[in-house]
Amino acid sequence: MEFHSICVIGLGYIGLPTASMFATHEIRVTGVDNNAEVVKSLEAGKVHIYEPGLKEVVDEAINRGNLKVSVKPVEADAFIIAVPTPFYGDKKADLSYVYAAAESIVKVLKKGNLVILESTSPPLTTVEHVLPILEKSGLKAGKDFLLAYSPERVLPGQILKELVENARVIGGIDTASAEAGRDLYKIIVKGEIILTDATTSEMVKLMENTYRDVNIAIANEFSRLADRFGVDVWEAIQIANRHPRVKILNPGPGVGGHCISVDPWFFVEAAPDISPLIHTARNVNDSQPDFVVTMVNKALGSLIQKKVAVLGLAFKPDVDDLRESPAIEVAHKLHLMGASVTAFEPFKPDFKHEGINMVSTLSEAVNSADAILLLVNHTQFHTINAVELRAMTKAKVVIDTVNGWNRGDFETAGFRFVRLGDQKNI
Repeated sequence: MEFHSICVIGLGYIGLPTASMFATHEIRVTGVDNNAEVVKSLEAGKVHIYEPGLKEVVDEAINRGNLKVSVKPVEADAFIIAVPTPFYGDKKADLSYVYAAAESIVKVLKKGNLVILESTSPPLTTVEHVLPILEKSGLKAGKDFLLAYSPERVLPGQILKELVENARVIGGIDTASAEAGRDLYKIIVKGEIILTDATTSEMVKLMENTYRDVNIAIANEFSRLADRFGVDVWEAIQIANRHPRVKILNPGPGVGGHCISVDPWFFVEAAPDISPLIHTARNVNDSQPDFVVTMVNKALGSLIQKKVAVLGLAFKPDVDDLRESPAIEVAHKLHLMGASVTAFEPFKPDFKHEGINMVSTLSEAVNSADAILLLVNHTQFHTINAVELRAMTKAKVVIDTVNGWNRGDFETAGFRFVRLGDQKNI
């Protein structure tokens, strides 16, 4: 199947890179976002999200005349839905964006079109929800138009590279739909393309992130056990990983991002009676910020009126993505416990959150602090010189939750050094 035009709905962390990549391969692409400010920003040549290399690709796509942006879908050979799927407060999937995107396609859907859902979704979303919405057009799925599910499987910070090189899973509602999806993605994908059915493809995406979540949960639980038993968990993990069949991940202040911290809940929602392990792992990771706050409170004796400098609010190093970030949760909880919280997030200095005083430089953050709390291992923080930091601050305590700093360097510089999961040298 040949494609000359594509309409990508949702211009966030996945939709914009996807639209731009297709556009640089001489496909006419219309990127759609219902946020008029996003559309206006892109039309003015400004990219609203940070991802290495993305601005250059977007500029190239627009300059070639192959990428246009709009608030409404237009007729195209293929439609890609790449909108968010967050959850409600009770950990239930919010598919309203997916439903709205599918509804918006109905008016422009034509015979022979291909529709692909990329948004992470609970099993059966494609066949039980998206399909009937699209059939409101009067067209029949599998007969008049093709429908598939193909999850994004990329890492923030490496999205452009992994869109091309990673294996792609395409699940169709029938064989023809899966094959059409393969024909579309092979325009930009150099990695292996695997065909399956839509529901298997949905489950594969959830399985990948749930597997990682469960493994992070055991690492976080090990950090708590090490704290209890007077062990350095980082040393213990390093030794345990010398076993040829063991690969323990690193603990931290929690799990964030739009995938690992969200996707497992879709399994729990869909089948709560047969997913107790997944549910428990989620609870462990969701409670890790509380463990960090308790650790800070213990290090300072009390949080009341103490000034804490928080370094990093993103959910992972060297990105501007703050979705579901445990670092924000820690900072907020510190505020609720009576601390005065000043935060420096170099990738998003204009972020606003109740109870958190945002600053734009490291020196502003640490100047009058009683303690410095490392929550995200940004390169900029990882490479901080302990002696230089000591000259910037009156703080005597540094608390490292990500094993980003060398204990010896900071203790030599005159700090009291506290590290997550490490009571061995205290």
